[in-house]
Amino acid sequence: MDKNNAAAVKQWLKDHRARCARFLQVLVQENSTRGNESSAQALIIEKCRQLGLTLDIWEIGSEELKEHWAYCCDRQTFEGNPNVVAVLKGTGGGKSMILNGHIDVVPVGDEKNWKNDPFSGQIENGKLYGRGSTDMKGGTAAMLMAMEALIATGTRLKGDVIFQSVIEEESGGAGTLAAVLRGYTADGAIIPEPTNMKIFPKQQGSMWFRITVKGRAAHGGTRYEGVSAIEKALLVIQRLQKLEQERNAKIDDPLFEKIPIPIPINIGKINSGQWPSSVPDLAIVEGRMGVAPDEAILSAQKEMVDCLTELSQQDKWLQEHPLEIEWFGGRWLPGSLNNDHPLMKTLSDSFQEIKGKEPVIEASPWGTDGGILSNVGNTPVVVFGPGITETAHDANEHIILEDLFTASEIIALTVMKWCETAD
Repeated sequence: MDKNNAAAVKQWLKDHRARCARFLQVLVQENSTRGNESSAQALIIEKCRQLGLTLDIWEIGSEELKEHWAYCCDRQTFEGNPNVVAVLKGTGGGKSMILNGHIDVVPVGDEKNWKNDPFSGQIENGKLYGRGSTDMKGGTAAMLMAMEALIATGTRLKGDVIFQSVIEEESGGAGTLAAVLRGYTADGAIIPEPTNMKIFPKQQGSMWFRITVKGRAAHGGTRYEGVSAIEKALLVIQRLQKLEQERNAKIDDPLFEKIPIPIPINIGKINSGQWPSSVPDLAIVEGRMGVAPDEAILSAQKEMVDCLTELSQQDKWLQEHPLEIEWFGGRWLPGSLNNDHPLMKTLSDSFQEIKGKEPVIEASPWGTDGGILSNVGNTPVVVFGPGITETAHDANEHIILEDLFTASEIIALTVMKWCETAD
Protein backbone atom coordinates (compact mmCIF):
# COMPACT_ATOMS: atom_id res chain seq x y z
CA MET A 1 0.00 0.00 0.00
CA ASP A 2 1.26 3.44 -0.96
CA LYS A 3 1.87 5.48 2.23
CA ASN A 4 1.30 8.74 0.40
CA ASN A 5 -2.14 7.55 -0.67
CA ALA A 6 -2.95 6.49 2.88
CA ALA A 7 -1.87 9.87 4.25
CA ALA A 8 -3.95 11.69 1.65
CA VAL A 9 -7.05 9.61 2.44
CA LYS A 10 -6.70 10.19 6.20
CA GLN A 11 -6.21 13.92 5.69
CA TRP A 12 -9.25 14.16 3.40
CA LEU A 13 -11.39 12.47 6.05
CA LYS A 14 -10.12 14.82 8.74
CA ASP A 15 -10.85 17.83 6.50
CA HIS A 16 -14.41 16.65 5.76
CA ARG A 17 -15.69 15.62 9.16
CA ALA A 18 -18.51 18.16 9.06
CA ARG A 19 -19.59 16.69 5.71
CA CYS A 20 -19.76 13.23 7.28
CA ALA A 21 -21.80 14.45 10.26
CA ARG A 22 -24.22 16.31 8.02
CA PHE A 23 -24.78 13.25 5.83
CA LEU A 24 -25.53 11.11 8.87
CA GLN A 25 -27.86 13.80 10.19
CA VAL A 26 -30.05 13.86 7.07
CA LEU A 27 -30.00 10.06 6.95
CA VAL A 28 -31.25 9.82 10.54
CA GLN A 29 -33.96 12.39 9.81
CA GLU A 30 -35.56 9.92 7.39
CA ASN A 31 -37.80 7.47 9.24
CA SER A 32 -36.78 4.09 7.80
CA THR A 33 -38.68 1.74 10.06
CA ARG A 34 -39.84 -1.51 8.49
CA GLY A 35 -41.85 -0.85 5.34
CA ASN A 36 -40.67 2.79 5.14
CA GLU A 37 -37.10 2.34 3.94
CA SER A 38 -37.48 4.06 0.55
CA SER A 39 -36.80 7.70 1.52
CA ALA A 40 -33.55 6.85 3.32
CA GLN A 41 -32.52 4.58 0.46
CA ALA A 42 -33.11 7.50 -1.90
CA LEU A 43 -30.43 9.48 -0.03
CA ILE A 44 -28.06 6.52 -0.30
CA ILE A 45 -28.74 6.19 -4.01
CA GLU A 46 -28.13 9.88 -4.64
CA LYS A 47 -24.87 9.77 -2.68
CA CYS A 48 -23.65 6.74 -4.65
CA ARG A 49 -24.54 8.42 -7.92
CA GLN A 50 -22.54 11.50 -6.93
CA LEU A 51 -19.58 9.22 -6.24
CA GLY A 52 -19.89 7.63 -9.68
CA LEU A 53 -20.41 4.12 -8.32
CA THR A 54 -22.04 1.38 -10.38
CA LEU A 55 -25.52 1.02 -8.92
CA ASP A 56 -27.82 -1.98 -8.63
CA ILE A 57 -31.26 -1.15 -7.20
CA TRP A 58 -33.94 -3.82 -6.94
CA GLU A 59 -36.96 -4.92 -4.97
CA ILE A 60 -36.39 -8.21 -3.19
CA GLY A 61 -38.97 -10.98 -2.86
CA SER A 62 -38.20 -13.42 -5.68
CA GLU A 63 -39.30 -17.05 -5.48
CA GLU A 64 -35.62 -18.03 -5.26
CA LEU A 65 -35.32 -15.92 -2.12
CA LYS A 66 -38.52 -17.14 -0.48
CA GLU A 67 -37.71 -20.79 -1.14
CA HIS A 68 -34.15 -20.58 0.22
CA TRP A 69 -33.43 -22.51 3.43
CA ALA A 70 -32.02 -19.39 5.13
CA TYR A 71 -35.09 -17.22 4.39
CA CYS A 72 -37.21 -16.47 7.45
CA CYS A 73 -39.51 -13.47 7.12
CA ASP A 74 -43.15 -12.62 7.84
CA ARG A 75 -43.25 -9.47 5.70
CA GLN A 76 -45.98 -9.57 3.10
CA THR A 77 -44.51 -7.15 0.56
CA PHE A 78 -41.22 -5.42 -0.17
CA GLU A 79 -42.71 -3.20 -2.89
CA GLY A 80 -41.31 0.32 -3.06
CA ASN A 81 -38.48 -0.34 -0.61
CA PRO A 82 -35.46 -1.56 -2.56
CA ASN A 83 -32.08 -3.02 -1.76
CA VAL A 84 -29.14 -0.92 -2.93
CA VAL A 85 -25.70 -2.17 -3.96
CA ALA A 86 -23.00 0.17 -5.31
CA VAL A 87 -19.68 -1.07 -6.64
CA LEU A 88 -16.34 0.72 -6.81
CA LYS A 89 -14.68 -1.35 -9.51
CA GLY A 90 -11.02 -2.25 -9.06
CA THR A 91 -8.35 -2.52 -11.73
CA GLY A 92 -8.02 -6.28 -11.15
CA GLY A 93 -5.76 -8.63 -9.27
CA GLY A 94 -6.73 -7.65 -5.72
CA LYS A 95 -9.07 -9.10 -3.10
CA SER A 96 -12.65 -7.85 -3.02
CA MET A 97 -14.42 -6.35 -0.01
CA ILE A 98 -18.10 -6.08 0.91
CA LEU A 99 -19.11 -3.15 3.13
CA ASN A 100 -22.54 -4.16 4.39
CA GLY A 101 -25.01 -1.95 6.24
CA HIS A 102 -28.76 -2.07 6.88
CA ILE A 103 -31.00 0.92 6.37
CA ASP A 104 -33.97 -0.34 8.42
CA VAL A 105 -34.34 0.81 12.01
CA VAL A 106 -36.46 -0.48 14.88
CA PRO A 107 -39.59 1.38 16.08
CA VAL A 108 -39.07 4.36 18.40
CA GLY A 109 -41.19 3.02 21.28
CA ASP A 110 -42.80 5.53 23.63
CA GLU A 111 -41.89 8.98 22.29
CA LYS A 112 -42.32 10.42 25.80
CA ASN A 113 -39.03 8.76 26.72
CA TRP A 114 -37.13 10.77 24.08
CA LYS A 115 -35.61 14.16 24.91
CA ASN A 116 -36.03 15.28 21.28
CA ASP A 117 -37.93 14.06 18.25
CA PRO A 118 -36.71 10.48 17.58
CA PHE A 119 -35.76 11.50 14.04
CA SER A 120 -34.31 14.91 14.85
CA GLY A 121 -30.66 14.15 14.13
CA GLN A 122 -29.91 16.66 16.90
CA ILE A 123 -26.19 17.25 17.57
CA GLU A 124 -25.22 18.06 21.16
CA ASN A 125 -21.82 17.87 22.87
CA GLY A 126 -20.23 15.82 20.11
CA LYS A 127 -23.11 13.33 19.91
CA LEU A 128 -25.74 12.90 17.21
CA TYR A 129 -29.15 11.74 18.44
CA GLY A 130 -31.95 9.87 16.72
CA ARG A 131 -33.30 6.44 15.93
CA GLY A 132 -30.79 4.64 13.74
CA SER A 133 -27.86 6.93 14.57
CA THR A 134 -26.06 4.06 16.29
CA ASP A 135 -27.86 1.08 14.72
CA MET A 136 -26.60 1.47 12.13
CA LYS A 137 -26.74 4.56 9.96
CA GLY A 138 -23.57 5.78 11.64
CA GLY A 139 -21.76 2.73 10.30
CA THR A 140 -23.26 3.30 6.86
CA ALA A 141 -22.08 6.93 6.85
CA ALA A 142 -18.58 5.80 7.90
CA MET A 143 -18.42 3.35 4.98
CA LEU A 144 -19.59 5.84 2.40
CA MET A 145 -17.23 8.54 3.63
CA ALA A 146 -14.35 6.05 3.48
CA MET A 147 -15.25 5.30 -0.14
CA GLU A 148 -15.62 8.99 -0.96
CA ALA A 149 -12.17 9.66 0.48
CA LEU A 150 -10.67 6.99 -1.77
CA ILE A 151 -12.39 8.44 -4.83
CA ALA A 152 -11.68 12.09 -3.99
CA THR A 153 -7.95 11.44 -3.52
CA GLY A 154 -7.70 9.47 -6.75
CA THR A 155 -6.76 6.28 -4.91
CA ARG A 156 -7.20 3.33 -7.24
CA LEU A 157 -7.70 -0.16 -5.90
CA LYS A 158 -7.00 -3.54 -7.47
CA GLY A 159 -9.96 -5.29 -5.82
CA ASP A 160 -13.64 -4.35 -5.99
CA VAL A 161 -15.40 -2.60 -3.10
CA ILE A 162 -19.06 -3.63 -2.88
CA PHE A 163 -21.14 -1.26 -0.75
CA GLN A 164 -24.51 -2.63 0.37
CA SER A 165 -27.46 -0.84 1.93
CA VAL A 166 -30.02 -3.55 2.63
CA ILE A 167 -33.47 -3.73 4.14
CA GLU A 168 -34.86 -6.24 6.65
CA GLU A 169 -31.81 -6.82 8.86
CA GLU A 170 -33.80 -6.11 12.00
CA SER A 171 -36.34 -8.76 10.99
CA GLY A 172 -34.08 -11.62 9.91
CA GLY A 173 -31.77 -10.60 7.08
CA ALA A 174 -33.83 -11.09 3.93
CA GLY A 175 -32.12 -8.08 2.30
CA THR A 176 -28.60 -9.43 2.68
CA LEU A 177 -29.74 -12.92 1.67
CA ALA A 178 -31.23 -11.40 -1.50
CA ALA A 179 -27.90 -9.68 -2.24
CA VAL A 180 -25.98 -12.95 -1.81
CA LEU A 181 -28.39 -14.77 -4.11
CA ARG A 182 -27.96 -11.96 -6.65
CA GLY A 183 -24.28 -12.88 -6.78
CA TYR A 184 -22.71 -10.39 -4.39
CA THR A 185 -20.00 -12.28 -2.53
CA ALA A 186 -16.40 -11.26 -1.82
CA ASP A 187 -13.08 -12.23 -0.31
CA GLY A 188 -13.98 -10.42 2.88
CA ALA A 189 -16.66 -8.25 4.48
CA ILE A 190 -17.00 -5.63 7.20
CA ILE A 191 -20.33 -4.91 8.87
CA PRO A 192 -20.05 -1.67 10.91
CA GLU A 193 -22.72 -2.43 13.50
CA PRO A 194 -22.42 -0.54 16.83
CA THR A 195 -19.60 -2.44 18.53
CA ASN A 196 -18.25 0.41 20.67
CA MET A 197 -15.25 0.27 18.32
CA LYS A 198 -14.51 -3.31 19.37
CA ILE A 199 -13.87 -6.03 16.79
CA PHE A 200 -16.27 -8.98 16.68
CA PRO A 201 -15.06 -11.99 14.67
CA LYS A 202 -17.91 -14.10 16.08
CA GLN A 203 -21.63 -13.40 16.20
CA GLN A 204 -24.29 -15.37 17.97
CA GLY A 205 -27.32 -16.38 15.97
CA SER A 206 -30.88 -16.15 17.20
CA MET A 207 -34.45 -17.07 16.37
CA TRP A 208 -37.92 -16.21 17.54
CA PHE A 209 -40.18 -18.83 19.06
CA ARG A 210 -43.83 -19.07 20.04
CA ILE A 211 -45.12 -21.58 22.59
CA THR A 212 -48.87 -22.16 22.92
CA VAL A 213 -49.98 -23.41 26.35
CA LYS A 214 -53.49 -24.78 26.83
CA GLY A 215 -55.60 -24.63 29.99
CA ARG A 216 -59.25 -25.16 30.94
CA ALA A 217 -61.56 -22.22 31.57
CA ALA A 218 -63.54 -21.84 34.76
CA HIS A 219 -65.06 -19.13 36.95
CA GLY A 220 -62.48 -17.35 39.07
CA GLY A 221 -64.52 -18.09 42.19
CA THR A 222 -64.14 -21.80 41.59
CA ARG A 223 -60.78 -21.69 39.90
CA TYR A 224 -60.01 -25.18 41.19
CA GLU A 225 -62.45 -26.47 38.56
CA GLY A 226 -60.22 -25.14 35.79
CA VAL A 227 -56.58 -25.28 34.78
CA SER A 228 -54.82 -21.93 34.46
CA ALA A 229 -52.86 -21.61 31.22
CA ILE A 230 -50.86 -18.84 32.91
CA GLU A 231 -49.72 -21.15 35.70
CA LYS A 232 -48.70 -23.78 33.17
CA ALA A 233 -46.91 -21.09 31.16
CA LEU A 234 -44.93 -20.21 34.30
CA LEU A 235 -43.68 -23.81 34.38
CA VAL A 236 -42.58 -23.40 30.76
CA ILE A 237 -40.75 -20.14 31.50
CA GLN A 238 -38.99 -21.64 34.53
CA ARG A 239 -37.83 -24.59 32.43
CA LEU A 240 -36.54 -22.23 29.71
CA GLN A 241 -34.59 -20.30 32.34
CA LYS A 242 -32.96 -23.55 33.39
CA LEU A 243 -32.21 -24.39 29.76
CA GLU A 244 -30.53 -21.01 29.37
CA GLN A 245 -28.27 -21.79 32.31
CA GLU A 246 -27.44 -25.24 30.93
CA ARG A 247 -26.60 -23.94 27.47
CA ASN A 248 -24.46 -21.06 28.70
CA ALA A 249 -22.53 -23.30 31.09
CA LYS A 250 -21.10 -25.00 27.99
CA ILE A 251 -19.73 -21.74 26.50
CA ASP A 252 -15.98 -21.59 27.16
CA ASP A 253 -14.81 -19.29 24.35
CA PRO A 254 -12.66 -16.52 25.90
CA LEU A 255 -14.25 -13.98 23.54
CA PHE A 256 -17.42 -14.34 25.63
CA GLU A 257 -15.68 -13.73 28.97
CA LYS A 258 -17.13 -10.24 29.46
CA ILE A 259 -20.63 -11.14 28.27
CA PRO A 260 -22.77 -12.24 31.28
CA ILE A 261 -25.13 -14.38 29.19
CA PRO A 262 -23.51 -15.31 25.84
CA ILE A 263 -26.59 -16.96 24.30
CA PRO A 264 -29.72 -15.75 26.13
CA ILE A 265 -33.23 -17.12 25.99
CA ASN A 266 -35.40 -14.03 26.30
CA ILE A 267 -39.13 -14.05 26.99
CA GLY A 268 -40.34 -10.98 25.16
CA LYS A 269 -44.10 -11.30 25.04
CA ILE A 270 -46.91 -13.10 26.89
CA ASN A 271 -50.59 -13.07 25.96
CA SER A 272 -53.24 -14.72 28.13
CA GLY A 273 -56.68 -14.22 29.60
CA GLN A 274 -59.70 -12.17 28.63
CA TRP A 275 -61.42 -11.55 31.96
CA PRO A 276 -60.12 -11.04 35.53
CA SER A 277 -62.75 -13.35 36.99
CA SER A 278 -62.05 -16.22 34.58
CA VAL A 279 -59.41 -18.93 34.57
CA PRO A 280 -57.53 -18.48 31.27
CA ASP A 281 -57.64 -21.43 28.90
CA LEU A 282 -54.83 -20.24 26.62
CA ALA A 283 -51.43 -18.60 27.05
CA ILE A 284 -48.99 -17.69 24.29
CA VAL A 285 -45.34 -17.16 25.17
CA GLU A 286 -43.03 -15.56 22.58
CA GLY A 287 -39.31 -14.98 22.80
CA ARG A 288 -35.84 -15.11 21.31
CA MET A 289 -33.35 -17.95 21.59
CA GLY A 290 -29.64 -17.25 21.19
CA VAL A 291 -27.47 -19.61 19.14
CA ALA A 292 -23.72 -20.06 19.68
CA PRO A 293 -21.39 -18.96 16.83
CA ASP A 294 -20.42 -22.53 15.91
CA GLU A 295 -23.83 -24.06 16.63
CA ALA A 296 -26.39 -25.22 14.06
CA ILE A 297 -29.82 -23.58 14.19
CA LEU A 298 -31.56 -26.97 14.04
CA SER A 299 -29.46 -28.28 16.93
CA ALA A 300 -30.49 -25.35 19.14
CA GLN A 301 -34.15 -25.85 18.19
CA LYS A 302 -33.93 -29.52 19.15
CA GLU A 303 -32.54 -28.64 22.59
CA MET A 304 -35.56 -26.47 23.32
CA VAL A 305 -38.03 -29.03 22.00
CA ASP A 306 -36.39 -31.81 24.03
CA CYS A 307 -36.41 -29.80 27.25
CA LEU A 308 -40.11 -28.92 26.87
CA THR A 309 -40.92 -32.54 26.03
CA GLU A 310 -39.20 -33.54 29.28
CA LEU A 311 -41.27 -30.94 31.15
CA SER A 312 -44.49 -32.28 29.64
CA GLN A 313 -43.65 -35.80 30.75
CA GLN A 314 -43.50 -34.56 34.35
CA ASP A 315 -46.91 -32.87 34.26
CA LYS A 316 -50.13 -34.86 33.72
CA TRP A 317 -52.01 -31.91 32.19
CA LEU A 318 -49.25 -31.13 29.71
CA GLN A 319 -49.04 -34.82 28.81
CA GLU A 320 -52.69 -34.73 27.78
CA HIS A 321 -52.55 -31.23 26.30
CA PRO A 322 -49.17 -30.96 24.54
CA LEU A 323 -47.34 -27.67 24.16
CA GLU A 324 -47.21 -26.30 20.62
CA ILE A 325 -43.84 -24.86 19.59
CA GLU A 326 -43.47 -22.65 16.51
CA TRP A 327 -40.41 -20.93 15.04
CA PHE A 328 -41.57 -17.73 13.39
CA GLY A 329 -40.58 -14.25 12.27
CA GLY A 330 -36.94 -13.28 12.64
CA ARG A 331 -33.97 -15.62 12.46
CA TRP A 332 -30.29 -14.70 12.36
CA LEU A 333 -27.65 -17.22 11.42
CA PRO A 334 -24.57 -17.40 13.67
CA GLY A 335 -21.14 -16.55 12.28
CA SER A 336 -17.57 -17.31 13.24
CA LEU A 337 -14.15 -16.27 11.98
CA ASN A 338 -10.81 -17.44 13.35
CA ASN A 339 -8.81 -14.80 15.20
CA ASP A 340 -5.82 -15.44 12.93
CA HIS A 341 -7.75 -14.92 9.68
CA PRO A 342 -6.03 -12.40 7.35
CA LEU A 343 -9.07 -10.11 7.47
CA MET A 344 -8.79 -9.92 11.26
CA LYS A 345 -5.11 -9.03 11.00
CA THR A 346 -5.71 -6.39 8.35
CA LEU A 347 -8.47 -4.71 10.33
CA SER A 348 -6.59 -4.97 13.64
CA ASP A 349 -3.42 -3.50 12.12
CA SER A 350 -5.42 -0.61 10.65
CA PHE A 351 -7.11 0.00 14.00
CA GLN A 352 -3.75 0.13 15.76
CA GLU A 353 -2.31 2.46 13.13
CA ILE A 354 -5.17 4.94 13.52
CA LYS A 355 -5.86 4.64 17.25
CA GLY A 356 -2.33 3.93 18.46
CA LYS A 357 -3.40 0.96 20.55
CA GLU A 358 -4.53 -2.63 20.08
CA PRO A 359 -8.24 -3.23 19.51
CA VAL A 360 -10.50 -5.04 21.95
CA ILE A 361 -11.63 -8.32 20.38
CA GLU A 362 -14.83 -9.93 21.66
CA ALA A 363 -17.82 -11.93 20.47
CA SER A 364 -20.96 -10.10 19.41
CA PRO A 365 -23.77 -10.10 22.00
CA TRP A 366 -26.38 -10.09 19.22
CA GLY A 367 -27.00 -11.42 15.73
CA THR A 368 -26.10 -9.63 12.50
CA ASP A 369 -26.30 -10.28 8.77
CA GLY A 370 -22.77 -11.68 9.05
CA GLY A 371 -24.12 -15.20 9.43
CA ILE A 372 -25.80 -14.97 6.02
CA LEU A 373 -22.70 -13.58 4.33
CA SER A 374 -20.47 -16.29 5.81
CA ASN A 375 -22.78 -19.32 5.80
CA VAL A 376 -24.60 -18.68 2.53
CA GLY A 377 -22.19 -16.40 0.66
CA ASN A 378 -18.99 -18.05 1.88
CA THR A 379 -17.63 -14.57 2.63
CA PRO A 380 -15.44 -14.08 5.73
CA VAL A 381 -17.00 -11.43 7.98
CA VAL A 382 -15.83 -9.13 10.75
CA VAL A 383 -18.24 -6.88 12.63
CA PHE A 384 -16.71 -3.54 13.60
CA GLY A 385 -18.11 -0.06 13.76
CA PRO A 386 -18.89 3.17 15.57
CA GLY A 387 -21.97 3.39 17.69
CA ILE A 388 -22.86 2.56 21.27
CA THR A 389 -24.08 -0.99 21.79
CA GLU A 390 -26.05 -0.02 24.90
CA THR A 391 -28.16 2.67 23.16
CA ALA A 392 -29.19 0.56 20.15
CA HIS A 393 -32.99 0.08 20.20
CA ASP A 394 -33.25 2.38 23.26
CA ALA A 395 -34.80 5.82 23.67
CA ASN A 396 -32.37 8.71 23.05
CA GLU A 397 -30.22 6.53 20.81
CA HIS A 398 -27.07 8.40 19.81
CA ILE A 399 -23.58 8.06 18.40
CA ILE A 400 -20.32 9.72 19.39
CA LEU A 401 -19.20 11.64 16.30
CA GLU A 402 -15.51 11.22 17.07
CA ASP A 403 -15.96 7.44 16.86
CA LEU A 404 -17.77 7.86 13.55
CA PHE A 405 -14.86 9.84 12.09
CA THR A 406 -12.27 7.41 13.45
CA ALA A 407 -14.16 4.39 12.12
CA SER A 408 -14.25 5.90 8.63
CA GLU A 409 -10.44 6.23 8.73
CA ILE A 410 -9.99 2.65 9.93
CA ILE A 411 -12.37 1.28 7.30
CA ALA A 412 -10.67 3.26 4.52
CA LEU A 413 -7.23 2.03 5.57
CA THR A 414 -8.46 -1.56 5.85
CA VAL A 415 -9.97 -1.41 2.36
CA MET A 416 -6.71 -0.04 0.92
CA LYS A 417 -4.69 -2.84 2.49
CA TRP A 418 -7.17 -5.60 1.69
CA CYS A 419 -7.96 -4.64 -1.89
CA GLU A 420 -4.43 -3.26 -2.54
CA THR A 421 -3.74 0.06 -4.19
CA ALA A 422 -3.03 0.02 -7.91
CA ASP A 423 -0.55 2.89 -7.91
